[in-house]
Amino acid sequence: MKRIISLLCAVAILGGITFVSGSKVIAADTDYVDGSYLTEQEESYGSSRNALTRGEFLSTGDCSISKAGRGRVYVYGSTTANSTVDYISVTMSVEQYNEKDNAWHQIDYWDTEKTNTYFVSTSKSIVVERGYYYRVHAMHYTKMNGVEGDFGDSVTDGIMIP
Repeated sequence: MKRIISLLCAVAILGGITFVSGSKVIAADTDYVDGSYLTEQEESYGSSRNALTRGEFLSTGDCSISKAGRGRVYVYGSTTANSTVDYISVTMSVEQYNEKDNAWHQIDYWDTEKTNTYFVSTSKSIVVERGYYYRVHAMHYTKMNGVEGDFGDSVTDGIMIP
């Protein structure tokens, strides 16, 4: 009986190792370019919600991209401060992946800013060329009392627009 239990434990451990190893192989086969996976998803979200980008004033920065019909994407970005600040902004960069040079290239860019508030957001529906991956890279900034403030960024994965 002890031998059967030992054998079952060994098989379970070996199966677990194989499962974990198999997962790593799948992840290694996924295309990853400059901070973004190339996916077939309908939408993707990015966030600056970690201890390294949070500062004295900046709380979070978020962005998203989603399919919005044939040859169209909807993008969104926001910056949230810990409290009311003198200046807060979100800068949006919509980027297209070029397979030939394995790089992201900006196709649209804009800035949205507000004063004396804790939140700013922006969104836009953009016509894009079909057959490419697109992502959003957002820069988040806050400033208080005329002193340089906190900066963070967020980025989505790339989504294919067929």
